[in-house]
Amino acid sequence: MASKTFELACGLFCMALMTGCAGTATGKVSLRPDGTPGPEKCPEEALKAMRYLRLGVGDGATAELDANQVNAWPITLHEGRVESVLIDDLGTLEAPARLYGYVWTSGPQAVIRYFEALPPGASQRVPICAVARTAKGQMRKLPGSRPGTAILEFSVGGVFIVDEFL
Repeated sequence: MASKTFELACGLFCMALMTGCAGTATGKVSLRPDGTPGPEKCPEEALKAMRYLRLGVGDGATAELDANQVNAWPITLHEGRVESVLIDDLGTLEAPARLYGYVWTSGPQAVIRYFEALPPGASQRVPICAVARTAKGQMRKLPGSRPGTAILEFSVGGVFIVDEFL
């Protein structure tokens, strides 16, 4: 049933995606002095899609942070676009949905913000606002991280729905 919900949502928000509302932050976010991205509002289209899909602020799941480095220890994230894979369901968003976002590596830790999701079996992405978080500072870059990269100890992290990026 959740897949049918996502198909309908994909159709409803296809126009929003084609106008580029999801992921507009990938090059236009102000950076803090430490290199991490500053605050950013969640686009209205994403808020509507998340309400329709009953994805609430704080809903969380586990994900492989980089679809190309599943079960790798450590992993190297590169500044720029990233594709992650849900391990657990994120509310009505069923695993192994794909999450599309952006990684910032300039600060002391990697920051990942997600702007789109592709449910299993769906042909269109839907706009979302989510972030990757881990416990105990595991998004902190390990020694040896070169400019434009972040070496992280683990490939898995938590993904949480947000209504704005702080």
